[in-house]
Amino acid sequence: MTHFDTKTFDEFQKFGKESVDAGLNAFSTLSKGVQQIAVETVDYSKKAFEDGTATLEKLFGAKSLEKAVEIQQDYVKSAYEGFVAQATKVGELYVDLAKEAYKPYESYLAKVTPGK
Repeated sequence: MTHFDTKTFDEFQKFGKESVDAGLNAFSTLSKGVQQIAVETVDYSKKAFEDGTATLEKLFGAKSLEKAVEIQQDYVKSAYEGFVAQATKVGELYVDLAKEAYKPYESYLAKVTPGK
């Protein structure tokens, strides 16, 4: 007959619960982070569309070729700067998301990693 150790079973059960909790916390963090990135992307797309539409209206109203070229150059510069800023911001959001999603696992991994 085998001897059943309730202490070991309780520790195993606690370990399993901690694992599930860490996974749920990480999933929640990922969900919020992805939602934030999606909102940023939609806001940027909306602004880029509005800026493009405004520039097109300015081009139609230009009285000379020189003015049209100036309007287009200003738009290209502004669009490029806006894109670089947005790419930087979204990149930072992804880095923050990865850090936050890892946090629930830090204490969990410290318990299961030997020598830590």
